[in-house]
Amino acid sequence: MLTIGAKYMDAIEALKTRSSAVKIGEPGPPDVAGVDGDGLLTMGEIMGLKLDADWVVLSACNTGSGQGAGAEAVSGLGRAFFHAGTRALLVSNWPVETTSAKVLTTDLFRRQAKEASLTRAEALQRAMLALIDEGGYVDPQTGKMVFSYAHPIFWAPFSLIGDGGGGKPAS
Repeated sequence: MLTIGAKYMDAIEALKTRSSAVKIGEPGPPDVAGVDGDGLLTMGEIMGLKLDADWVVLSACNTGSGQGAGAEAVSGLGRAFFHAGTRALLVSNWPVETTSAKVLTTDLFRRQAKEASLTRAEALQRAMLALIDEGGYVDPQTGKMVFSYAHPIFWAPFSLIGDGGGGKPAS
């Protein structure tokens, strides 16, 4: 998976020649990116990309919908990625807790990498179920679970939009 964080412009150049999952995080300041530009990946810049991406993960709070009453179901940013050539988006529909979001997305992609026949929808479902059944916040000092991730606030914000397939036939 290619991660886009502080180095947006370098990542955009890499995306022009790669087929991969793409993770968009919070923009870093331009001095961290070390490239020209403002460090922010805009909808216009996304629409100018030519992607062949199975996934784009919009990793922030409430990335799934437009803003305001009567807004469209998919954000402008999401529509821009579809226009650019992604097949599926993983978005959140309300604010997310950072640690459980990391656990869920990491597990999702680990599962899909391990089992090529697993579709994107199945991988997301299994990662959610694992979070419900097995996950929880572990105190780094004591090593003990402080609370469980079974509550929907930890796994329910995430939605797959677009092509939920993508699994390769089992050999």
